[in-house]
Amino acid sequence: MHAKFNFLRTAGIDKRKGTLKVIDKHGPCSQLHKDRATTAPTQAQILALDQARVDSIQSRLSKASSRTDATTITAKSGEILGSGNYFVTVGLGTPKNELSLVFDTGSDLTWTQCRPCAKSCYNQTEPIFDPSKSTSYVNVSCGAPECLQVSSATGRTTACSPSNTCVYAIQYGDQSYSIGDFSKETITLSESDVFNDFLFGCGQNNEGLFRGIAGLMGLGRNKISIVEQTAQKYNRFFSYCLPTTSSSTGFLTFGKDNMVSGNVKYTPLLKFDGSDSFYALDLQGITVAGRQLSISPSVFSSSGTIIDSGTVISRLPPTAYSALKSAFKEQMAGYPTAPSFALFDTCYDLRGKETGKIPEISFVFGGVAVVKLEPVGILYHVSDSQACLAFAANEDDRDVTIFGNVQQKKYEVVYDIGGGRVGFAPAPAGCT
Repeated sequence: MHAKFNFLRTAGIDKRKGTLKVIDKHGPCSQLHKDRATTAPTQAQILALDQARVDSIQSRLSKASSRTDATTITAKSGEILGSGNYFVTVGLGTPKNELSLVFDTGSDLTWTQCRPCAKSCYNQTEPIFDPSKSTSYVNVSCGAPECLQVSSATGRTTACSPSNTCVYAIQYGDQSYSIGDFSKETITLSESDVFNDFLFGCGQNNEGLFRGIAGLMGLGRNKISIVEQTAQKYNRFFSYCLPTTSSSTGFLTFGKDNMVSGNVKYTPLLKFDGSDSFYALDLQGITVAGRQLSISPSVFSSSGTIIDSGTVISRLPPTAYSALKSAFKEQMAGYPTAPSFALFDTCYDLRGKETGKIPEISFVFGGVAVVKLEPVGILYHVSDSQACLAFAANEDDRDVTIFGNVQQKKYEVVYDIGGGRVGFAPAPAGCT
């Protein structure tokens, strides 16, 4: 079985009530695109930062293993932004300030840069949030139970300021970081979806490769994540569809009532011992051109598999990647090869072959979820003369398998945490 490949750009998503759009941070639809001081990273930089994130995840999990309402937000692609790749715009404070935040299923704390930027703030496109101008802003005290919660979410011990304010610190895989006051504030997702006393980080010392974004929204499984803080209304249910190009849009939806797609195929949601942030799945096998690869199920079960919105390229155990590469190269024998690029060691020159075909690749998860990857999730388009197999190998079979965001494109990915499952549905019209 084969799929046609092409690299055409498509139109954006139509506006819908209660929708937060997802847009490419450096695309023509983004305000950050207009900021000349904010330059887009190269593809090599994107992949280098992606590896830094993966190394950080592997390190965190290695340590851990030893111990009915709804709203939708437009999601926007942000190339590579510290610990995540896609952003949404939300309101913070009273009166509300519009802020663009990377959303990330691999972390929990939501934070933004705050004035007076006591030590350091990087350049961001929107005005930096000033808590002194909000009537709903409150600092969390050192002795409050919430102060202990932020410590479990960041993996770092909290500090106490001279004014008895709880101080958080969080660092990401590329060494970007945020340090500041742990606080409560009103967050607005839509006109009808406003949450008071939302716990977040008010960053006074922020450095890294966030490239114009105001901060980060944590969608992990810890009690401090926005998923848990809004659980009473949304019942721990959210979904997203990631835009496939810099000029298209996607969405981030909270609540089952506003889920866009039907025909969702679910797989059980698992959990890593000692880690309450990541979403773990039961990956059982991979098929190429309709044939399942000869990979022992223990290769995946021994390392575990997570799905992550902030990892660009899926990482596989070396044993699985070797089998995938071998089967793919056999199917692509009629195409001229191209040099390796960054993470990729299997590349082809597809000039003049826009109507060609590539072998279909599917991921087989437990339950009834078989995810047939779209061409955009199979070949990474470096240039007209260089398209590469969009996967990379981990260093060791014991490292966790990561299902990255390139492979999630053209799907609505559904997180039903209360129901103990994650699902996949074909992307609805407009999210392409």
